[in-house]
Amino acid sequence: MKIALVTGASSGMGREFARQIVKLYRNLDEIWLVARRTERLQELEKEFTVPVRIFDGDLNRDYIYERIEKELERKNAEIRILVNSAGCGLSGCFGEREQDTELRMVKLNCQSLTRMLLLCRPFLGRGSRVINLASAAAFAPQPGFAIYSASKSYVYRLSMAIREEWKPAEISVTVVCPGPVDTEFFAHSGELLGKSNKVTKVDPKAVARKALLDAVDRRCVSVYGTSMKVARIAGKLLPDVLSAYLMRKLNGI
Repeated sequence: MKIALVTGASSGMGREFARQIVKLYRNLDEIWLVARRTERLQELEKEFTVPVRIFDGDLNRDYIYERIEKELERKNAEIRILVNSAGCGLSGCFGEREQDTELRMVKLNCQSLTRMLLLCRPFLGRGSRVINLASAAAFAPQPGFAIYSASKSYVYRLSMAIREEWKPAEISVTVVCPGPVDTEFFAHSGELLGKSNKVTKVDPKAVARKALLDAVDRRCVSVYGTSMKVARIAGKLLPDVLSAYLMRKLNGI
């Protein structure tokens, strides 16, 4: 059985990835959707002609991985495309919130993504593709968004490393690094700080489409929009100390 598996599929970028995957990958037997909000997943299921399998649960809990692994084994599934889109972010200075709240962000963005990759690796075949959703925040230290940007730097570096490790198996890994996207993300994270809140949010449909096409072309990084491409170059050229200073000023801290 050939499947696509998408985490964070109930909203935002995950939902857009799920919608567009079935248009690009015509030979899938099923698409598996993973997220906490059951009703959202059930509504999304109605949009597909390909069979859908729903895994509703919290990726910070053990049971969801056990369910997925059991079904992968039972169905003898081959994951043709894996999209790790689940994640969360909170704006504000380090230490302003309860520790559990801050640590949950690290756990979901880093540990849960890593665990999903480890779980799915035996079910990825030659020609399979992996998309990991990071952020342009990974390109430089981000005062006012410190834990989030650090967690996305982890996703970025991990993706680049395993891409090389998995090349002999012909499994490609693409890390997606968008800037602000017009989704529900900011309703939960809080709006951008200072002058950053004037940055125009881009269409999630366009970001997801470019990311999927970049994955088809086996590109290592997918960056949508000129301004974010410039940000990536700046992150490479500027010293981290200067980048952090400029971001602090931009965020009005």
